[in-house]
Amino acid sequence: MKRLILSTAAALLGTAAALPASAQTVAITNAKLVVGTGAGPVDGGTVVVRDGRVVAAGPGVAVPAGMRTVDAGGKWVTPGIFAGFTRMGIVEVDAVRGTNDASADETVFNAALDIAPAVNPRTSAIALNRAEGVTRAVVAPENGGSIFAGQGAVIDLAADMDAVTRPRAFQFMEWGESGARAAGGSRPAAFAMLRNALFEAREYARSPASFADRGKDALLTRLDAQALVPVIEGRMPLLAHVERASDIRALLDLKRELGTVKLVLVGATEGWTVAADIAAAGVPVIASALADLPSSFEQLAATQSNIGRLKAAGVPVAIGMINNDEARQARLVKQYAGNLVALSRIPGAAGLDWGSAFAAISSRPAEALGMGGEFGSLQPGRRGDVVIWDGDPLEIGSMPTQVFVDGVEQPLVHRQQRLRDRYLDPTEGALPKAYQY
Repeated sequence: MKRLILSTAAALLGTAAALPASAQTVAITNAKLVVGTGAGPVDGGTVVVRDGRVVAAGPGVAVPAGMRTVDAGGKWVTPGIFAGFTRMGIVEVDAVRGTNDASADETVFNAALDIAPAVNPRTSAIALNRAEGVTRAVVAPENGGSIFAGQGAVIDLAADMDAVTRPRAFQFMEWGESGARAAGGSRPAAFAMLRNALFEAREYARSPASFADRGKDALLTRLDAQALVPVIEGRMPLLAHVERASDIRALLDLKRELGTVKLVLVGATEGWTVAADIAAAGVPVIASALADLPSSFEQLAATQSNIGRLKAAGVPVAIGMINNDEARQARLVKQYAGNLVALSRIPGAAGLDWGSAFAAISSRPAEALGMGGEFGSLQPGRRGDVVIWDGDPLEIGSMPTQVFVDGVEQPLVHRQQRLRDRYLDPTEGALPKAYQY
């Protein structure tokens, strides 16, 4: 069994929502400024971060006396990238069990699993993605013997050991083909498992003591039922990986029946075909971008225009990377967003304008999880995650020149750079000395 830890143990970690003690104060001036809410850049902008939070951003903002000031020199300045779906920090090498804490196939627990204690801030992917402008990430577990995978977290990518910003931020589940396999082999089995789990969680909420006496008659363990109570009460989002249009509609019907569940769709390759239904239900989507070839029978209607069509229908949509090397390559969301901008210029296709594309990798993922008031933009009160770029951040050749997390400037060196430098110009004789951590 992999080292996923139960939510009761994780409760000992205390609250992680408070700002880190190292949060700092800085003003970034003379910027080509992007606030991250859907509008394009404005010239001559200033961002002021005090004690780790944004207090002002826009043109004509005054810099308080005595504050550290960084002149952006007209460069692009944006919120940090908020990676909408990853497994960063819980996987280093997929095939090495000791470094892969994404799933637990041999445990009796499912919904109670909590990935927060397993997050390793020294995972090599964290430094790599930080150097590419990613400052926050949604980290989700993988499911094992149930449709429920467990409780995911939001992490920051700062160069310290306190990576978990918000533990137990959501419950993640598999639906469609993957859910059917986990439930016993069919979609009806998955539907029955989901309804029964939510029913038992309601019973637990009504009377925790009597639930403990049910023993083998309970299909959920006590801790699993306890972990699902925030979901049925609407206090914790339920992220559901679903691709096929009919499977999406089944979840929307269940949401209408239950009322309080805060559903978020992940993947949603065929979402564009039922976009009106998703919009009417007010359900946000963290969609895979640019999927245009069906990798399974539940993705036969795949098209690169999916996200553009969802947005046009009024669906709140963000970009995620489920089943797309999401443990390491969250940085690719910038490229995907840029490609959606290019797609908008192709006759008959549906992409995103520049402002909407950047919002899809900054403020929209945070909003999908109900955290838009905390992360993802440079609006007052948000965390001071700011990136200065050497060019348009949605252009493939652009890179950050400075990255701030909670107002703290971050190092941009990572393992790939060190390996490059070590072997770029080898000399005769002994190999270069190993680099220092």
